Amino acid sequence: MRRQEYLRPLFDERPDRVGRDRLEILTALIGGPSFDPVYRPDIIEIPRGHAIYRWECVVASCERTRTGGSDLCSEHQRQWTFDSERGVGRAAFVAAAQGLERHVGAEAAICRICPERPAAHSDLRLCQRHLSRWVALKNEGDDSDSFAVWVSGEGPCPGYGPCSAVVCADLADSPLGLCSWHGSRYRRDGRPGNAAMPHSWWQRYEKFGKTVPIEYGDQAAFRRWCAAVPAHPWPGQINLRGLRPLVRAEIQWGLFVHTRRARPSRWDLGWIRSLVTTCRTLEVNSLVDFEFGTGGSAGFTGAIAKEILHELRLVYFTPQEAKDAGFLETEHFGVLFPHRMSHLDLTGIPQRWLRELTWDYLAGLLRSPRCPRSAGPIDGLRRAAVELGAFLEVEAPGSGHDPAVLREEHAQRFVADQRHREREGLPSLAVKRPDGTESIVTTTTRSVVFNAVRKLMRDALDTGAAEALGLAREFITVFPPAGATTGRTARRPFPDEVARALADEANLAGLAATYDVNDNGARDIWETAVTTGRRIGEVIKVRWDCIGRYGGLAMFWHDQTKVGNYDVAIRIPERLYTILTERQRKTLDRFTARYGYRPTGAQRAGLALFPTVYRSQDGTVSLTHQWFYSRFRPWVDAMDLGHYVPHQARHTLATSLLRHGATLTHIRRYLGQVSDRMAEHYVHLTSSDLENVLQHVWVAGPGTAQPGELLAGETTPLTRQQAQALAIDLSRRSTPAEGGFCTFQPVVDGGACPWNLDCHNCDKFVLSGADLLYWRRKREQWQLLAEGAPDDATADYLHRYFEPTARAIDGLEKALAGLGLLDDALALDLRKPQDYFHRVWSTAFRAADLADTGSDETDEYSDTCTADGDDPEQDAA
Repeated sequence: MRRQEYLRPLFDERPDRVGRDRLEILTALIGGPSFDPVYRPDIIEIPRGHAIYRWECVVASCERTRTGGSDLCSEHQRQWTFDSERGVGRAAFVAAAQGLERHVGAEAAICRICPERPAAHSDLRLCQRHLSRWVALKNEGDDSDSFAVWVSGEGPCPGYGPCSAVVCADLADSPLGLCSWHGSRYRRDGRPGNAAMPHSWWQRYEKFGKTVPIEYGDQAAFRRWCAAVPAHPWPGQINLRGLRPLVRAEIQWGLFVHTRRARPSRWDLGWIRSLVTTCRTLEVNSLVDFEFGTGGSAGFTGAIAKEILHELRLVYFTPQEAKDAGFLETEHFGVLFPHRMSHLDLTGIPQRWLRELTWDYLAGLLRSPRCPRSAGPIDGLRRAAVELGAFLEVEAPGSGHDPAVLREEHAQRFVADQRHREREGLPSLAVKRPDGTESIVTTTTRSVVFNAVRKLMRDALDTGAAEALGLAREFITVFPPAGATTGRTARRPFPDEVARALADEANLAGLAATYDVNDNGARDIWETAVTTGRRIGEVIKVRWDCIGRYGGLAMFWHDQTKVGNYDVAIRIPERLYTILTERQRKTLDRFTARYGYRPTGAQRAGLALFPTVYRSQDGTVSLTHQWFYSRFRPWVDAMDLGHYVPHQARHTLATSLLRHGATLTHIRRYLGQVSDRMAEHYVHLTSSDLENVLQHVWVAGPGTAQPGELLAGETTPLTRQQAQALAIDLSRRSTPAEGGFCTFQPVVDGGACPWNLDCHNCDKFVLSGADLLYWRRKREQWQLLAEGAPDDATADYLHRYFEPTARAIDGLEKALAGLGLLDDALALDLRKPQDYFHRVWSTAFRAADLADTGSDETDEYSDTCTADGDDPEQDAA
C-alpha cells in the first residue's frame, strides 16, 4: 500500500484545507508546554552531551565533532586507524586518547571592533579590514604589546548585512553579500550568475563610504543559487531555514517525539541535515509527499522520514479517521508490541464491511483486559480476514461487498478451499511473505485462519454487528474451529551426530568467525543455552552481573519470565563461567569504546551482557531472538545437518537428566517449567529409559526396621547424618534380586549370599520404582489368601505376616507419587529374566560356539575389564 493512500487528506471535500489544518495541529503541539523548547527555533542548537543526538567526539574532553557516521572526530579517527593496525583495542584507545580543542570558524565570532562584521581571525577576533590594518602595522615594526592600545583607538566599520544565502544566519564578510563559507562554496559551484565586485572596490568605493556596486552576468541565477545552497554544518546545529512551513513543523515534531521513545534509533545530525537539504532542494510541502530515494537521499535519510511519518499518523488521524482510511494504530489504544511499529494495515481486506468488522474486533481486543502480550494474535486475525476477503472477492456475488447476499455455501466453499490448499501445499490467495514471495498454506496457517475467522464472526453475532450488516446466521455458524491439528508435537532431542556437530570446537569457531563477525556473542549465547538448558530468550536477556561465586561455587543468575520466576540461580561448570567472564570484559570494553567512559558499579548492574547497538542509547537493551536465529540458521544449514532449532537443546538436556536419574520434579524445577506435564513434554525416552529412572527410587525392604522409608530419589538432598545412617552406597553398587535390589556388598561383588537368598526378609534388600507392579500383585495374592482363610485367626496371622511388606509397598507408592512417577511405574510390565540377562538372551550365539571360545581370549577379556574398573562377572550376567 502506498504511503499517500493511508496519509490521504483529512477532508476530501476541501483538499485545500489539508496543509493548513495539519500545520495548525502541529503548531499547537509545538507551542504546548510539554514540547521541548530546544526544537522550536528555525536553527536548532543541540547541546553537548545530548542523550539522543550526541554530536561531539566520544573521547573524554574532546570538543570536536564526529565525522562520517563515526563516534570519533576526524583527528581521533586518523589516530585510531593508525593504532588499530598495531593491535591497540578501541576501548584502550578511547581511554588513553587526549581531548582536542574545538576549531572556531570565522563566522562563529564577531569582530571586537566592528559589531556588524564577522571575525576573520579566531584568536585576534578581528574582521578582515582591521586584521589587514594590524598586519600592516606589525610589518612596520610596532611592538605587539601595543595591541590593546591600538584596538582602543580604532573605530568600527559598517557591516555588509546578513549573508544572502537564504539558510544562513551569519554575517556577510564582503559587499558580495556572502559569508566566508558560502563565498567559498559559491566559487566551488562555478559562480552561478557570475556575481562579482568591481576591481579595487575598497580603494574606489568603501574607502570613501560609498556603496560597492555588484555586477551580475545573470542576477536571477545568482538568486536561485542563494535560495538552494545548503547551510554551513555548524557543530550541534540543525538549520531548518528555507523549508516550507508544514515540513519544517513536521521535522521539529519528529525530532522531539524521537527523544521520547523508550528505544530510539540512532539519528546522526549529518543524516538529519541530509533530509533537511533534500526537502529544501525539492521544495517539499510535507513529508507525506517525500519520495524516498529522490534527490540522492540516502537510505538512512529515508528511514528517518519513515519514522517521522509514523509519528505524524498518530497526530493527523483520530481512531475513527484511521478506521475510515483502512488502518489501525495500536498506540491510539496505548499498546505497542515488542519490536513492532504501531501501524497495522488493513487495506488488504477488499470488502469495506469486513475491514471495518475486523477493525472493530481488534480495537475491542486492544481495549480489553485480555489484550495479547504479543502481536501474534493480531497478525493472525488480519491474515484470516485477508484470506476470507480475497476468497469472497472471487467466489461471492458482487465480489462479497454486500454481506446480505452471503450464504452458508459461500462459507463452506471457503473452508473447503483452505483445506484443499493445505493438503496440496498451494499458495495463499492474498498473503505474501516479507520478501514478496507467495505464502504457502500449511496446517498451522490454516488453523490460525479457521480459529480467527470463527472468533471474528462469533463476536459479530454476539455484539449485534452481524444483524446490523444483514449477515446471515448460517454463514457465521459454518466456520469450524481449527481442531486437534493445531496441537504442537514435542520437539525431539538432538541426535548424537547432530549434538556432536553443534558442540564441535571447529564448528563453534565458525559460528563466531563467519556468522558473528562483530563478536556480539552468538557463540557464547549458544554454549550457555546448551550447557544450562535455558531458553534462548532467557540467555539473551541476562544482565552483565549474571554470574558470581557463592561459597566457592560458580552460579548463573537469570529470569524465567515465562513462568514468573525472577532472579533464579543455577550452578554452572567452570568452563562456562570462564566464557561468561570473558564476555563481561568484552561488554565493558565495547561500552567504553562507544560512550567514552567506564561504567560505574551501579550502572554495570543494569547493562545487558549481550547488548545491541540498535535503538540502544545506554547499553541496557539486549539482542533479540531474531538476531540470534539469523546467525544460527545459516550456520546449521552450512553443516547440512537438516532442520534443527536451538530449543531442541533444552529437550536434549531434559532427556539426558532423566536418563541419569533425575525425576520429573527435578527437571521441572531445574528447567523452570510450570508443571510436571510440561516437563513430560520435554523428555523423550523409551520404556527401558523409564525403568532406569525408576530404579533410582529406592525404599527400604520389608526386612528392615523401617519398611518403605525413602532411601534414594528424594526431592531434597540428604543430610550428612542421614547418609551415614543409611550406610548404603547409592552409586549403582547393587545387584538385581527378585522384586528389587540387593545392596549387600559381598554379594554385589560376586560372593555367595550368607542367608540363602532370603531377600524379602533381609535388611539389605531394597525396593525400587521399577518393581511396583511386582509387589502390587504380591499384595493381591496375600489378600486373596487372607480372604480364603478358614478362620479369623488365620486371616489375622496372614495380615500381620505381610504387614511389613505392605508398609514397604505403601512407602514406595507414596515416594513415586511425590516424584510424579507413579503413573509411569504402573505402566511398566513385570520384570522378566531377560531384563537381568539381556546380553545373553539377545545374543544369537550357539552353546557349541561359546564352548569353543579360547581361554586366552577369555583371560585377556577379563584382564581388560578389570583394568577398566568393570566387574567381569556382572558383565557376563
